[in-house]
Amino acid sequence: METPIGPGPEGMNLNHIKVCARCSLRYDWRKSPSSMKMTYCSSLCEKGDLGFTLEALLRYERKPIVELPEDTESREPAMPGV
Repeated sequence: METPIGPGPEGMNLNHIKVCARCSLRYDWRKSPSSMKMTYCSSLCEKGDLGFTLEALLRYERKPIVELPEDTESREPAMPGV
C-alpha cells in the first residue's frame, strides 16, 4: 500500500507498525521505549511478559560467592546460647 495514511506529506508508513506481544496494541516500533522494540510497545509490557527488562539484565552484576573456611569449629556461634 503506497497511499499515504495520516497527516503530513509522507503520511504513516505501515512497515513501522507492529503489534505488541503482550497487550496486542499496535505501535510504531521506532518510538517504543522497550529494549525489545520489535516485540513490545513499552518497557512495562516487556517486564510483564519476561519478568525483567533487558536493560536491567545488562546492568545486573553478580556478587562473588563467599566461601566458608574449612575450620568451622574455631568460629564463634552466630547467636549466644540461651
